[in-house]
Amino acid sequence: MLSKKMRKKIRNVEIKSNRLVEEIFSGDYRSGFRGKGIEFDDIRQYNFGDDVRSIDWNVTARQNRPYIKQYQEERELNIYLLVDLSHSSNFGRKMDIIVELSATLAFSAIMNNDKVGALLFTDRVEKFVPSRNGRKHVLSIIHDILVLEPEHRGTDPGKALEYFNRVEKKQSIVFLISDFLADGFEKELKITDRKHDLVLLRIIDPAEERLPAGAIFAFEDMETGETVFIDNLRGDREINAIVNLPKKKLINIYTDEDFVKPLKYFFKRRG
Repeated sequence: MLSKKMRKKIRNVEIKSNRLVEEIFSGDYRSGFRGKGIEFDDIRQYNFGDDVRSIDWNVTARQNRPYIKQYQEERELNIYLLVDLSHSSNFGRKMDIIVELSATLAFSAIMNNDKVGALLFTDRVEKFVPSRNGRKHVLSIIHDILVLEPEHRGTDPGKALEYFNRVEKKQSIVFLISDFLADGFEKELKITDRKHDLVLLRIIDPAEERLPAGAIFAFEDMETGETVFIDNLRGDREINAIVNLPKKKLINIYTDEDFVKPLKYFFKRRG
């Protein structure tokens, strides 16, 4: 049974995410992620300015006046959140941002009658949740992200993508949420992007990008436990341990900034 503190945390995440969806994201999400196609809806008389390519010539010939076919978008989409729960995701506020971001995307999806699923991973697949509709389903995903105790500490997005491509045959919109402190998964990225619509959300703590000058630093790798020493007496040093990610698919989200702005910009750019 969940503790009172955890129930309150899940409720707070839900309230904040729903507010963001209602006030900010609903229109941007819908315009950024369109349906998988169009289906026939009705026939009506042609009006000046209508697209002549939509004219139904059979009905037009029978009625002796122009008629056009109307279509509507097949709206329901299949959304998946691939969430990195490796030990490095607990650095600073990264996990708080991951939870809020996941919830906002999931509630945006169900508000538009889309299905949502999740894959939680470290250097192994920790849990796979098939896509479904509904608020209760989204809350169960948020609950899993918050309370699941991973069996492993490392991170391997490649294994997560490989597993997802194997089990999910339906074309989906895939949000891969990670700090991407790993390498060697470029092949899996390309395969996933060919099969699905892939979006990369990189969660960044500014302290992980640059070391201030004037000291020798000792770091413990949060995933391996290995201690690393870095001599930075001379000047600021940028830390660049990130795999080369495709910029058109990438949203950089910093933990000391609001994630609303980069997410809205990305959705509008797609729309």
